[in-house]
Amino acid sequence: MDFGSFLAAPELKVKIVTYRDIFQNKAMIEDRFGEDYRTRSAIIKLDPADLKSLSVKKGDTVILKNSFGKVVVKAEESGYEPPHRGIAYMPNSPWSNMLVSNETGGTGVPKFKDIEATASSAKGEKVTDFEF
Repeated sequence: MDFGSFLAAPELKVKIVTYRDIFQNKAMIEDRFGEDYRTRSAIIKLDPADLKSLSVKKGDTVILKNSFGKVVVKAEESGYEPPHRGIAYMPNSPWSNMLVSNETGGTGVPKFKDIEATASSAKGEKVTDFEF
């Protein structure tokens, strides 16, 4: 066993904003349980500097957790030019919904746009699977 196995993976607090994606929506209409839908939905888009601080590359898996749930998704670079460290983007999907609070403040509408979570590398883990 090497020394590195005792070190905890770097963690990063992120604020997740969910969004609708036309390509994800098309995949959902064609086959909600299909691989294309999963590929377009089980992702998180991070600032390149955040990917680096987590020691994660595009396509690696990332654990996202908060007091409401835990999910493993694939990491992607956001592609946005202005830096947005600490702000991440996820398509609205069962994967992002795992982190949404059931508290609605009396409105009946969950807060999909302001999800706080901790991200860390999930090297070797598979994307969370759901039975639809």
